[in-house]
Amino acid sequence: MSEEIAAHYDRLADRYDENWTHSAEFIAWMTSCILGRLDPQPGNRVADIGCGTGLFTRGLVESAGQVACVDPSGAMLERLPEGEGYVPVEASAEDVAEGRVALPYGRLDAILVKEAIHHVRDRARVLAGLAGMLAPGGRVLVVMLPTTIDYPLFDRALRAFEKHQPDPEDIAGHLERAGLQVRLSYESFPLSFSKERYLRMVRNRYMSLLSMFDDAELEAGVAEIDRRHPEEILQFPDRFAFVLGRRT
Repeated sequence: MSEEIAAHYDRLADRYDENWTHSAEFIAWMTSCILGRLDPQPGNRVADIGCGTGLFTRGLVESAGQVACVDPSGAMLERLPEGEGYVPVEASAEDVAEGRVALPYGRLDAILVKEAIHHVRDRARVLAGLAGMLAPGGRVLVVMLPTTIDYPLFDRALRAFEKHQPDPEDIAGHLERAGLQVRLSYESFPLSFSKERYLRMVRNRYMSLLSMFDDAELEAGVAEIDRRHPEEILQFPDRFAFVLGRRT
């Protein structure tokens, strides 16, 4: 992960939870999708790579008891929930997978990488490294957006997304070549925002993708969204790929 992306999340930290805590239903749905696949058990050794403020770490902590919360943004880690179950580790996925930063456990029983794999340059190397950290029966779950999305963004942002977003099939292939048994599945959740709130989220650069645009470009994009969507409520599906690898 580049220093620019880490800096983006440092700037976003104060407003990060605001973008999603309005939707307890979405958080509950995504948490269920994660737990149903990773199946963390009490006492399992678990790492959340790219945990952010811990929005989706909570379910892991409730299930396993303790989680290594890995993120390169110290500002994000400062906003983790309080409690011994959250063990902050300021590091990137590359740092952990390549052994530059050690986690508080030896082998891991479960690893979550939620919406962070697109920040990794050498995905094959990092995923192989993470796979190598799994204990027998250990699981790694990569949660990511597909290569196209139905978000009501402006055209330049959508084109940039399609250019840079990795293909879940490729991620599955990397994990298979790392020796894991892999299953790829997709699920969707219907999102609904007031247009005012969604435009504020875009201005806040709630997606790291939007950090590619300067303030003037972003305002032009917001105006494009506003023109294209005269409705006051924006409704669209949020579709995710879930790539689950298991050490058999």
